[in-house]
Amino acid sequence: MRKWAAALAALLLLTLAACGTAPAEEQAQKPPQETAEPAPEAPPQPTAEELAQQQIQEILNRMTLEEQVGQLFFVRCPATEAAEDVTAYHLGGYVLFGRDYQDDAGAWLTREQFTATVQSYQDAALADTGIPLLIGSDEEGGSVTRASRNPNLFPARFPSPQELAALQKEVDSHNVFSSDAWEKNSALLTLGINVNLAPVADVSTNPADFIYDRALGRDAQDTAAYVSDVITAMRECGIGSVLKHFPGYGSNTDTHTGIAVDQRPLISFEECDFLPFATGIAAGKGTAAVLVSHNIMTAVDETLPASLSPAVHNLLRTELGFDGVVMTDDLAMDAVAAYTKDGSAAVLALQAGNDLIITTDYRSQIPQVLQAAEDGSLSADTIETACRRVLTWKQTLGLLD
Repeated sequence: MRKWAAALAALLLLTLAACGTAPAEEQAQKPPQETAEPAPEAPPQPTAEELAQQQIQEILNRMTLEEQVGQLFFVRCPATEAAEDVTAYHLGGYVLFGRDYQDDAGAWLTREQFTATVQSYQDAALADTGIPLLIGSDEEGGSVTRASRNPNLFPARFPSPQELAALQKEVDSHNVFSSDAWEKNSALLTLGINVNLAPVADVSTNPADFIYDRALGRDAQDTAAYVSDVITAMRECGIGSVLKHFPGYGSNTDTHTGIAVDQRPLISFEECDFLPFATGIAAGKGTAAVLVSHNIMTAVDETLPASLSPAVHNLLRTELGFDGVVMTDDLAMDAVAAYTKDGSAAVLALQAGNDLIITTDYRSQIPQVLQAAEDGSLSADTIETACRRVLTWKQTLGLLD
C-alpha cells in the first residue's frame, strides 16, 4: 500500500507540474497582439476663399472663347434689341443712360415697367450663359444723374457732392455723405441696378475746371475722406462702385470732345490725385472698380491716353496695389479715335490691361477682339485673366450665388 501511495503521490506531482506549465507554453505560442493604427486625420476643409476661387474656375472651364470675350463688355444699352444682343454677344453688362428710363415716346417708365425691362435683360443672360449681367448707371448726384431724374422712381434728383458738403456744415450729428450714399444705392438695388458708376474721386478746387461741378471741390484729404465714406456705404448696402477718373482729371478739358494732355509731374499725382483712389480701393474691399480716363498722362506715357496705356495700368496695379476690375471710359469718345488703328479700340484697351470695355459700338468691337484672339495679337491668357476679374467682381457683389 505504501508503494502504491508513493507512486500515486509522484503521479500527482507530475500532473500538477504539467498543468502549471501548460498556460505559459500556450502563451508563448500565441502571436503578439497588433498595435492599433491611429485613425486617419480628416482632410482639411477648403476655406471660403478657396471655394470662391473654385467656383470661378468651374465657370471659366465651361465657357467658350466667345462667352469670355462677351463678359469683358460693359456696354451702353442699345435702343433696340437689347435682350437679343445679350444672347448674341454674351454681354457682361449694360450701362443705362437717360433714354433707358423712358419709353419710345419719351414718357418716363413706371417702376413696374422699368424693373420688368431690366429683368428681361437678366433673363436673357441666365438663359444664355447662366451668368447675371452687371446693370450700371451713373448716379453721381447733381448734374450727372440718370435714375433719379425719373419722377416715377424718385421724388427728386440726388444732390451733388458739393451740395452734400454744404449740408454737412449745417448737420453735425451724422455723416451726410454716408446717409446719402446708403439711401441712393439701396434704392438703385431695388430697381435691379447693381453697379453705380460713382463716386467721382477727382481732386478739383478750381471752378474753371471741367470736372469741378462733379467733384467734391475740395483738397485731396477732404476728397479722400468723402470717397471713403461713400464707398463704405455702397459696399455695406451691396452695390458695386466705380472710382473715376484715374489717374485724376485735374484741370484737363472734356475728353468727350477732344484730346486732353496732362503735363503735371508724377509727384503731383502721388501727393494729391492718387490719395482718394487709394482710400476708395481700401474701403471697397473688392466691391470697387476703377475707371481710367482718356487723359494723356505725360509723366508716365506721352503717346497714349491713360485708358490705352500699359504704363498707366501698370502704375495702378503696382503703386496703388489694385487687383480688381479696371474699366475704360467710353471708347466711343472723341479723345480715343485718333489713337486707334482700324477701329480696334477694344483690342488696344485689353492689351493695355483693362478688364471691362465701356463702349457704344460693341457690335463692331467684339468681332475685332475675337479676330485678335484668333490671330494671336491678343492672348488667350489676357482674355481669361480679365474675365476672371469680372466674374470675381460679380461674385463679390453676390450675383453668382
